[in-house]
Amino acid sequence: MDTISKQTYRRFLLASQGLWPGRRFSGLSGTESALRQMQALQLDPLVMVARSQDIAMYGRVLDYKPDLLYKMAYDKRKAFDYGGWLMMYPMQEFPYWQLHMKRRAEKGMRWEAFTHPPKQVVKFVLDELREKGPLGNRDIEGDAVKAWSYRGRKETSVTLFYLWLTGEVMISNRKGFDRIYDLRERVVPKEFDYAASVQETEDFFCKKHIAFYGIARENSLKTDLSYYIQRKVDVKEAKAQIERLIEKGEVSRVRVEGFSENFLILNSDQAHLSVLEAGRVPKAWKPKGVTTSEEVTFLAPLEIVSARGRAKKVFDFDYIWEVYKPAHQRKWGYYTLPILYGDDLVARLDPKFDRTTNTLRILGFWLEDDAPNDAAFADALARGLTRFAEMIGAVRIDFSGIPQTKLRANLKKISKDLL
Repeated sequence: MDTISKQTYRRFLLASQGLWPGRRFSGLSGTESALRQMQALQLDPLVMVARSQDIAMYGRVLDYKPDLLYKMAYDKRKAFDYGGWLMMYPMQEFPYWQLHMKRRAEKGMRWEAFTHPPKQVVKFVLDELREKGPLGNRDIEGDAVKAWSYRGRKETSVTLFYLWLTGEVMISNRKGFDRIYDLRERVVPKEFDYAASVQETEDFFCKKHIAFYGIARENSLKTDLSYYIQRKVDVKEAKAQIERLIEKGEVSRVRVEGFSENFLILNSDQAHLSVLEAGRVPKAWKPKGVTTSEEVTFLAPLEIVSARGRAKKVFDFDYIWEVYKPAHQRKWGYYTLPILYGDDLVARLDPKFDRTTNTLRILGFWLEDDAPNDAAFADALARGLTRFAEMIGAVRIDFSGIPQTKLRANLKKISKDLL
């Protein structure tokens, strides 16, 4: 079993998610390619400076604007969003999700007042969509639910959500972040509207789990696979799935310096790992523009490489999204974003977009103790802030929240030429 350095591990995680050594996607087609590279994109409705999903795409797509995600997913039908843990997935995966949806239908909505919505309400909602076309929750009349539900206040709203989980309806579009539903056959292209076999589905999701994490902890498979295929997978079965994929030559085990557990990697990525371990960058990862050493990138709050404690394990960077914490309990800020410089997380930023003046305001800025604070970093930070401001539509940047006097002065000087 091969052992790789922690730096190789870190670089591979970033690169497998399309974040390093720089942006290698561009435009509408690049937005689709970035999603395929990421495997999944978590969606969130909050807009402090931009939605998490748009910040994630900004870090990967050279000329990204927030409208590109909706155009790619809903106009071009290249992606679909799904699940209680709301994620966007490439459309070509839909055949594998059919098993998940079928089993969701068998289980019903166990956390609601009813397991399955009343048949007459299901028929009513489907008839409304069939006759009137795409509709949102507000467009369909219905009686109030008999017991409180965070999925909706009307029986029709909860039923729409149920039909979405079971794959009978899909999200056709969004108004802001509000869902607009339609019948599945009107949303999913015919070439993807079929169900893969159970074995194909289980193999697919095993490999997807590994690809999503880049290099996945071996003992983490059972949890994700249980969700994907909607039945409990124990340690023994998960191990058997891994061994079968190893025998087929599709997956390998690898060790990471400093970690006691085994990790899994797709064999299709082994060549990239070897190049990284030799201190080089694979040609396939050549960026279209500047590198992250020349221009910092701000990571989204829900970014898989840094969220849920992973930043601490991989980058020794303590990151918690504090948006749901009371103000007096926050260590940093409401919408703090990690800053990627080169292959490391070196600082954090608390931004806000003042839409009345089109100003990107820096409410807080914190450098790590061992972070660089020289002219090269100031230049990279200024470039990153400028690109970020352009992405959200800001025409000026307020640097007053940056406490480092020299850095703040350099940023003002550099950004004046960039904006």
